[in-house]
Amino acid sequence: MKKTKTYNKKKIMIVFLCAALVLAALIGRLVYLMIFDADYYQELAQDLHEREREIKAARGEIVDRNGVVLATNRTVCTISVIHSQVEEPEEVISVLSRELELEEAEVRKKVEKVSSMEKIRTNVDKATGDRIRGYDLAGVKVDEDYKRYYPYDELASRVLGFTGGDNQGIIGLEVKYEEYLKGTNGTILTVTDARGVELNGVAEDRIEPAPGETLRVSLDYNIQSYCQQAAEKVMEEKQAEAVSILLMNPQNGEIYAMVNVPEFNLNEPYELNTGTDAASLTDEELQDELNQMWRNRCINDTYEPGSVFKIITSSACLEEGVVSLEDTFFCPGYQIVEDRKIRCHKVGGHGQETFVQGIQNSCNPVFMDIGLRLGSDRFYDYFEEFGLMKLTNIDLPGEAGTIMHRKEDIGTVELATMTFGQSFQVTPIQMAVTVSSIVNGGNRVTPHVGTAILDRDGSIVKEFDYEVESGIVSKETSETMRMLLESVVSEGSGKNAYLEGYSIGGKTATSQTLPRSANKYISSFLGFAPADDPQILGMVIIHDPQGVYYGGTIAAPVLRSIYDNVLPYLGIEKK
Repeated sequence: MKKTKTYNKKKIMIVFLCAALVLAALIGRLVYLMIFDADYYQELAQDLHEREREIKAARGEIVDRNGVVLATNRTVCTISVIHSQVEEPEEVISVLSRELELEEAEVRKKVEKVSSMEKIRTNVDKATGDRIRGYDLAGVKVDEDYKRYYPYDELASRVLGFTGGDNQGIIGLEVKYEEYLKGTNGTILTVTDARGVELNGVAEDRIEPAPGETLRVSLDYNIQSYCQQAAEKVMEEKQAEAVSILLMNPQNGEIYAMVNVPEFNLNEPYELNTGTDAASLTDEELQDELNQMWRNRCINDTYEPGSVFKIITSSACLEEGVVSLEDTFFCPGYQIVEDRKIRCHKVGGHGQETFVQGIQNSCNPVFMDIGLRLGSDRFYDYFEEFGLMKLTNIDLPGEAGTIMHRKEDIGTVELATMTFGQSFQVTPIQMAVTVSSIVNGGNRVTPHVGTAILDRDGSIVKEFDYEVESGIVSKETSETMRMLLESVVSEGSGKNAYLEGYSIGGKTATSQTLPRSANKYISSFLGFAPADDPQILGMVIIHDPQGVYYGGTIAAPVLRSIYDNVLPYLGIEKK
């Protein structure tokens, strides 16, 4: 009996000790939580009673060189519901479905969903948002937001680019200068009770958004508009696939205009500009169509430059001393290179001619001859020295690189065809920059659109500097090339670009696209003015024109009409 009592006492003691230990542990844990972890749990508790809503920052504007606004913002609204605060769900569903023109079932699903906040619709116009706010519906929030707006719809669409649903840049300048344009979003912090209902009379914490900065660009609204009109006109007349026009300052690389028609509507960037019914396409097919529509042919696509490249061949051969202006040639209408008969564009040939006349006539045999004198190794070296094997580093995304033979693969036939711009591919911007370096005295400029960042008051915050590489060609070669190219317009194949009172230098080109069997051509003209001191350089490229397709016949007149308006506008006077 005594043993049993002793055993029971021990059992009670053990239970007591265990209970005491558990209690001590709980007290210790409580002390730890109350003292050492108090801040952490206080923050958690506060979070349970706080609701954060984002205030979108206004994106910075894009303005042209004269301050014309090319991209700005419009106020729109985001309509949301807070489930725990909705008092009259049927009324909320009725009002929102009617005002937002949504199916009632779609709105009901979101209103009845148990969540902290459910977005009903974004990018709602301000007038509609104000009407919904006027109903004063419990649980319905109307937050003002910003939507990107482009005042001129299609103008410079592939240069400016556009933004996505989150107001982030997608293509063009919008994505390239995202860090300056995007701004910093703000927040509204409200306090709720245990049921998630916002408490009246409790002050909101509000962090104001910081708007983005303004990007000033080198584009000129008037020049861009006129070039686009000219491109649309020739595209319609020639039933062409597309037309690109590029105007830049060859002295500093500033882009005045960059046109790629057909352009697309920046305010509706997901609507195809081809007339194709998007509903008939799969998601993958639609995305492919959109990607193609958004491509900037001036920088994203390469092409065989054709006879415009004779400017580069001439410059290299003059620099190397393998040709002089007095050299004479004979053109029978073709040249035999190894086992190939490579024709001149003039079937009957040009007969006896000087080097100057060879350039004026755009005679292929002359250029094959001087290119073979130079040799494939030196030709390739000049290709590199002129910068054709590297990117121009224009401040637009997606620049394509040159497609070129490997040096060891350039045989006599390849060299012969390369001298007049075939069997390799470059971008239009690459051609414009390389020719600029040849006619401006030998300085390879960096083409660019962005010039400065401005604050909200229009004061300059940051000016952009761009690299210039000197010594591309000698001053003597540059001067000679300006003289030769001026004679192409005044006396040769570029005469359709002649503009009375102005000295214009330039070169025509007509190249055939691959596959050759398709019989599709690219007609182009590159011209600069004034010829003795170039202040503007332009390119017109017409893709797959119908009927007559020679560059001197259909592309040169387009640049002439542009210069007829643009040269006086820029203050370049007649002589």
